Amino acid sequence: MFTPELLAHADRLISALRARGWKLATAESCTGGLIAGLFTEIVGASDVFERGFVTYSNAAKIGDLGVDYDLLRRHGAVSREVALAMAAGALRASAADIAVAVTGIAGPGGGMPEKPVGLVHIGLAAASRPATSRAFRFGDPGRSAIRLASVGEALRMLDDALAAA
Repeated sequence: MFTPELLAHADRLISALRARGWKLATAESCTGGLIAGLFTEIVGASDVFERGFVTYSNAAKIGDLGVDYDLLRRHGAVSREVALAMAAGALRASAADIAVAVTGIAGPGGGMPEKPVGLVHIGLAAASRPATSRAFRFGDPGRSAIRLASVGEALRMLDDALAAA
């Protein structure tokens, strides 16, 4: 299901989280649970994977993660602000020490000039550091490619956060 590279990367992150005694939560929109699925593909993930939220709809973002309706209305679901709110909400709604959140437009439709297909925002929140986010513009290589590229970038953001901790 996942590439050997993604599996090895997740395995390394699990080891790094375990070494710190940290738990991970995910909040996913356009990736639809792929990050959670990747981590739970690894034997021993239960040591560190606390929970995953698949919040595809705005109602789920609001209800499960506490994302503010006005934030969604002002910035849209695919925005830096909502990615950060999703990550913070996942941290709040779980027993995790670190949370990663993904929201984007995987296509093939749904894009607009200011928010094209392939635009993805990833937010990261941890109890021990300020929340961060990054925007990615993957272009339009296809829905699956955008979703898998988003998973890879989320793992790299987790690497960076763990290295800085």
